[in-house]
Amino acid sequence: MLTQSDRLQTIRAAFPREGLFAEKAWLLSPDAFPVEKKFVAELEQLGHRLFVFQRACNQLYQLSIKGKQPAWVARYLDAGKPKELIEFSRRKEIRDDLPRVIRPDLILTEKGYIIAEIDSVPGGIGLTGWLNQTYSTFDSQIIGGADGMLESFRTALPNGGDIVISQEAATYRPEMEWIAARLNQKILDNGSSILDEERVSSENPASSIKHPESAPSWRVVAAENYEPQDGRAVYRFFELFDLPNIPGIENTLRANAEGQITITPPIKPYLEEKMWFALFWMQPLHEFWRRELGEKYFSKLQEVIPYSWLLDPTPLTQHAVIPRLEIHDWREAAKFSQKDRDLLLKVSGFSPLGWGSRGIALGADLPHAEWEKRINHALETFDSSPTIMQRFQKGSLFDHQYWDPNSNELKTMNGRVRLCPYFFVEPNHVTLRGALATIAPADKKFVHGMSDAILVPSKIQ
Repeated sequence: MLTQSDRLQTIRAAFPREGLFAEKAWLLSPDAFPVEKKFVAELEQLGHRLFVFQRACNQLYQLSIKGKQPAWVARYLDAGKPKELIEFSRRKEIRDDLPRVIRPDLILTEKGYIIAEIDSVPGGIGLTGWLNQTYSTFDSQIIGGADGMLESFRTALPNGGDIVISQEAATYRPEMEWIAARLNQKILDNGSSILDEERVSSENPASSIKHPESAPSWRVVAAENYEPQDGRAVYRFFELFDLPNIPGIENTLRANAEGQITITPPIKPYLEEKMWFALFWMQPLHEFWRRELGEKYFSKLQEVIPYSWLLDPTPLTQHAVIPRLEIHDWREAAKFSQKDRDLLLKVSGFSPLGWGSRGIALGADLPHAEWEKRINHALETFDSSPTIMQRFQKGSLFDHQYWDPNSNELKTMNGRVRLCPYFFVEPNHVTLRGALATIAPADKKFVHGMSDAILVPSKIQ
């Protein structure tokens, strides 16, 4: 068994020369994050529940535009989006298309966990694949095993394809380069292609691997100058609000509409809104959710989806109140005392502020004047950029060892955990292939990748 020092040396030695995140760093740990076997079984079930939930979301939108469910559902989801993009997302050719990778952000709590949000265009796939592969050299219990992330990503592009990434998402390009290079190398190892005599390029490690036309190949290409190739699948790694910054994107969309290429995640901005959690809790839609999800799934998701509201400024009738807040007007929420402001404001989507923690604010951390200002801004901009409010639940504290680069010694962090399981929608089933744990210092309210956070794979305890 390797010592902790040996493990750290193994991890450092395995780092790709090109890195995994552009200009990003994190704290290393010799240990994966331990997860009880019972909880792993719960995660595996969660994957299928979230697939059914996303399928129901897609169905609800389709029924709304047909007049078979309330019209306000589609109106909310289409708010602030260009007419051309809305029309494209409604094309019958992609009507049933859903994301093939589902990554919820789970905050571990005293009672279990809550789902902070679901990311349909998730980063961290390559990072988690590398972590799984690296830690599996000294730990046989890593969730997903050494190659689970790679093999399942391949199912999203089974015949090879292009990972199309925008400048806005360039931070994640190195990890996607790593994925493409590893998948191409597997083809080489199976004897299906030959390696170019030149060394693998550090700029694009997948580019020097030559494949016969019959063999699948994967490559990472810039969205800004991408030209679709007939029959070649596309994995989209750019947000849809970024389309105006991608010249020639019309060619890619046209090829998708004409059936020349497939795109995953699909061009469906309505599926990428955080407001789905608010719609999930709306009383007029309860029967729809219960019917589409089934009683068991509906009940299970109610346990883990935080209660959420849409900050719709539409006046209520005089006898109505906003559920659970017992207020008649959102401006009353602006007057909540600090102890009553354990509430998050989140930009719903289709905005640079909808990514990461940029568009999130915790009421309890804000001065009263700033909280009131943000409430008013959310109401004023609702028609162009909807905001949701969500109950804030603080994560539990866990101890985990890490290497302190300043003191050159192992230390223990007492921190909060965001667990990101990666579910892949494969033929006939949804599979858990890895779980990235981000452990942030206890004084951080929002848990996300940062230089003073630990990033590790998860293991079955």
